[in-house]
Amino acid sequence: MCRPERRNAQTPATWAAFAAIGAGLPAGTRVVVLRGEGPSFSAGIDVRLFRPEGLDGETPFAAISSSDPEAGAELIATFQEGFTWWHDRDDVVTIAAVQGPAVGAGFQLTLSCDLRIAALDARFSMRETTLGLVPDLTGTHPLVATVGFARALDICVTGRWIGAQEALALGIVTAVSATDGLDTTVQATVAGILGAPQRAVRDTKAVLRHAIDATVADQRRFERETQTALIRSLAGRT
Repeated sequence: MCRPERRNAQTPATWAAFAAIGAGLPAGTRVVVLRGEGPSFSAGIDVRLFRPEGLDGETPFAAISSSDPEAGAELIATFQEGFTWWHDRDDVVTIAAVQGPAVGAGFQLTLSCDLRIAALDARFSMRETTLGLVPDLTGTHPLVATVGFARALDICVTGRWIGAQEALALGIVTAVSATDGLDTTVQATVAGILGAPQRAVRDTKAVLRHAIDATVADQRRFERETQTALIRSLAGRT
């Protein structure tokens, strides 16, 4: 994200660009790293969008409030498309490298990624509820899955700041680095991913994602079917 003068605040154009990046990844891409230019990861939604006139022709709130409920929900669905592929695609592993504040939509964007690595100065806040809204950019499912309902409720309804070390303890981030060592930590993680066979990484991500909603019996079945296909592939039988 390259709007440091606005602390990488997001607009619908940002979300459309995210969706286009996901749709246009070159074949064979294995890892995608998401960074924010400057001292902030992302200040969340650009608050100028709350004005009646919107921003640069973008008026999502006026469009939603003046639409029937179904059309409004469909518009939000288009916004969500910029957030879904980071987690949903099995062929890539996505990493959010977070420095400074990740607020609202910025926090939800980090939750969209498979892995989150934070600098010591990183801090997270879900501010939507304090603005009279709910988090609606796909962040609630991964947040509840990570920290549980009660902690997720506390985080969302208070909008409080979560520092890097608390985020690590809660499982929101997978690693914390010195602020000036964030790139080194991210590069080491990328190297570890690229050091494993591509299909094994892809299928491991698929197996783990399947476990989120699967029954024990269904997950065991999925494991053995995936493993059988891998072994047959290694033996040249697929």
